[in-house]
Amino acid sequence: MSTVNSTTSPVSIASSSSAAAAGGSVIDVNSLVSQLVAATRAPQDSVIASKTQAVTTQITALGTLKGALSTFQTALAALDTPSAFNAETANTSDSSIFTATASTDAVGGTYSVSVSQLAQAQQLVSKAFPNDGTAPFGTGTLKISLGAANFAVTVNSTNDTLSGLATAINSAAGNPGVTATVLSGTDGDHLVLSSTLTGASNSIQVSETDAGTGLAGVTYATGNTANYTQNSAAQDAKFSISGIAYTSASNTVSNALSGVTLNLTGTTAAGTGAGSFATLNVAQDTSTIETNIGNFVSAYNTLVGSIQQLSSYDSTTNTAGPMLGDALLTGIQNQIRSALYSIVNNGTSTYNSLASIGITTKSDGTLNLNNTTLQTALSAAPSAVSALFSGTNGIATNLNSQLTTDLASGGSIDSRSKTLVSQENALTDQTNQLNTQMAALTASMTQQYATLNTLLSSLQSTSAYLTQQFAALPQVQQKQ
Repeated sequence: MSTVNSTTSPVSIASSSSAAAAGGSVIDVNSLVSQLVAATRAPQDSVIASKTQAVTTQITALGTLKGALSTFQTALAALDTPSAFNAETANTSDSSIFTATASTDAVGGTYSVSVSQLAQAQQLVSKAFPNDGTAPFGTGTLKISLGAANFAVTVNSTNDTLSGLATAINSAAGNPGVTATVLSGTDGDHLVLSSTLTGASNSIQVSETDAGTGLAGVTYATGNTANYTQNSAAQDAKFSISGIAYTSASNTVSNALSGVTLNLTGTTAAGTGAGSFATLNVAQDTSTIETNIGNFVSAYNTLVGSIQQLSSYDSTTNTAGPMLGDALLTGIQNQIRSALYSIVNNGTSTYNSLASIGITTKSDGTLNLNNTTLQTALSAAPSAVSALFSGTNGIATNLNSQLTTDLASGGSIDSRSKTLVSQENALTDQTNQLNTQMAALTASMTQQYATLNTLLSSLQSTSAYLTQQFAALPQVQQKQ
């Protein structure tokens, strides 16, 4: 009988990766728990992410729609009130005599304008003072008047020079518009006093108020003009409009002809013939109205482009726009179209629709403007075109009212926006709740597998011990 050495290796429940586990652990608890938790939450994360993406897309689409409608409404502001069609233009036959602007209050007409005198400001140049303007010439207190306003200037040992006086005048509190400078000539230095205000009533006077005579050499008033030469007199503008005489302290005149502001720039020749007047023509500013209507058409076409993008469908990629089939978008679109294609009761059957003034619809839903037809309508019936857009039931009036309602707080767009935000917040809450649940699951599973890990580690130690004990037993020999 032969003998056979029989040594049985102990079975280890530790995997080859156990060496990577800290402390000789049998299981990498953190890795195992992380994978199990990730597998548990993945389906829920997928659902939440899908819903969040859908809500975010809707919120973005709604913002795009709101922005497009707001931009379109801005274009309506130039057409939705009758005053928008009262734009007037004022033209002159000779801009060297005057220029003019007209407000919506102006009434059309042609006027002859004669200008005999422009308004101007007074300027005084003092007699010559010796040296370079730094020699003292006296002290005291001056009262300087410009029209009905006046201010005081004190001259003392710190500024009793010509340049010091000029500085004191320019920096004086309450100075209504008198500027002073020193002008040097071959005969000496001169104090120059200039008014910034035109008009006969805005004359300059300088008096000494300290009962002294130290500053007598720079005083000036009616009956006391020897100290200064008047370089330009304070005078009003004198002109006439259609033979009606008028005077103005300023060359900018806004109260002579209602709604018209004249800017007088020169004088006309004396007499009654050609050259003795320039012509002012006030008429409706159809150019501005045409531009505003053109802007309206362009703004609508931009809006159509935005709506088509939101409601599009690409059959090639099977991709739908974010608001395809959306009742809110469809409703707003139908409201706008209804207003655009309506017949307006504006007192005429000739110019009572957009098509009648040259605005027609193209096959893609955008508008086309025929400027020639529009110009004809504005020339033939300007009031009808105005009523078509800005009347009580005018197209721009109705559109503006509809958009104001749609865009208002509590309106259809705002209500949808609040609903979407509420859904977005609910999904955020779901994510937070899922995070809390997964944190609890992680803690629970970590505890369970840590306990199992301890048990397996203990079993592994026992197995190793038994293996050692078996190895120490005497070997049994068998006879063959």
